[in-house]
Amino acid sequence: MIPRLVVLVGPTAGGKSALALALAERIGGEILSADSMQVYRGMDIGTGKPSAAERRRVPHHGIDLVEPQIECTVAMYRRYAVAALSAIHARGRVPIMVGGTGLYVRAVVDGLCPAPPADPAYRETLAREACSAGAGPLHTRLQQTDPAAAARIHPHDARRIIRALEVHHVSGRPLSAWQQQTHGLTDTWQVRQVGLLPPRDALDARINARVLAMVSAGLIEEARGLHAAGVSRTAGQALGYKELFAAFEGRWSVDEAVARIQHDTRRYARRQLTWFRHDPRITWMTPAANAGPADLLPSLLASLGR
Repeated sequence: MIPRLVVLVGPTAGGKSALALALAERIGGEILSADSMQVYRGMDIGTGKPSAAERRRVPHHGIDLVEPQIECTVAMYRRYAVAALSAIHARGRVPIMVGGTGLYVRAVVDGLCPAPPADPAYRETLAREACSAGAGPLHTRLQQTDPAAAARIHPHDARRIIRALEVHHVSGRPLSAWQQQTHGLTDTWQVRQVGLLPPRDALDARINARVLAMVSAGLIEEARGLHAAGVSRTAGQALGYKELFAAFEGRWSVDEAVARIQHDTRRYARRQLTWFRHDPRITWMTPAANAGPADLLPSLLASLGR
């Protein structure tokens, strides 16, 4: 039997977690979080982790994997996720991957390119060239070393051009050759991806209310303890924490930090939607402003062919 994977994506506060919980209970599933901040222990309120009661209802995976002082990379998450998904399937359950971290989802579904790591000095040299002369000359150079990659990368996309040139410089092989060695679950699994696209005004209102609920639940105290203990660079960029960390360091007031969390989270939701909407394999659902899991579940089951 070909393993099946349901992937539920969309913006933060868009209703993914509640819908995934209802789906898991209906089809006998287990949930894998694809959230780059829920992997950190102790970062509970600000990342919107499922409650203890929700975890008792349905097994959850991909949560509390490392201490917040440790850098959790995409490669680390992918290794864990693939093993967890295989174990869920082996138990006769349906794995449901849920999240808003597009890179985590892509790493599992499509795989990670095994290209060599960065060369910071060479990358800095290219970055300086891009700043002084623009990305055009670098793109011309890429056309000579890796025509396939150059055809896919926009001539103004300096970041991706630099990475492609860097890979060739470090390994002597073009990035396009490395990418041909990339393998994801789509090679061997039946993957169905569904996205939630709530109305923008409703989503903004939900984000604002959710942030205030997090503050009432103890977010400020949780963030204060993490700030005192210290966190890794990646964990320190988590929404809801980085704004409060700045307040604790005197850059603005706590009240202003809360307003900034709301603002930054709304912007992040836009970026999430931009990322996911580039993937034509995702089937989109547009729920009404007040729609709950019970309202959405029939349509979701239909999109999954159930």
